[in-house]
Amino acid sequence: MTSLVIYPDNQPSQGVRYIGFETIKNRLQHIGVALERWTAEMPLTADAGQDAVLAAYSDSVEKLKQRYGFQSVDVAALTPDHPDKAALRQKFLAEHIHEDFEVRFFVAGNGLFYLHADSQVFALLCEQGDLISVPAKVRHWFDMGENPDFKCIRLFTAPDGWVAEFTGSTIANTFPRYEDFMAELA
Repeated sequence: MTSLVIYPDNQPSQGVRYIGFETIKNRLQHIGVALERWTAEMPLTADAGQDAVLAAYSDSVEKLKQRYGFQSVDVAALTPDHPDKAALRQKFLAEHIHEDFEVRFFVAGNGLFYLHADSQVFALLCEQGDLISVPAKVRHWFDMGENPDFKCIRLFTAPDGWVAEFTGSTIANTFPRYEDFMAELA
């Protein structure tokens, strides 16, 4: 279930949880983040690669390209047996920004976005069918967990695709990790 916790950015133990897609969507709109619910029901094998995922969702990708003028598309996908999962997790756990706005469409699994805006941290659990659009220059990081299991289509208006500018902040180290967030949902 898509879930949101909003924390003061200096009090990572004082979060308020929000449930209900419309409630979450409205909370995120205040910081310029768009959240949409799309259909993500195309059959994919666990080992489906980028070409298979993009072929399965070609209609959705084409709609997004037309809507926003995207020039590059890729698929971020990790499974619990990925040999570089720990290193990739650390890379995405570092707070960063993009000059381009970032759109992700989760077609399988889930992941935890942290958005740092207005002296708050918004921890958003995105799941299959969620499409998130993060404006340019919004500080954020992503936690896929110790045993990641997700596939998402990423779209960019810049031809270079995913290019991060790391802030150098250690704020991500002070907030609950994916495993703790999921344990609180249970």
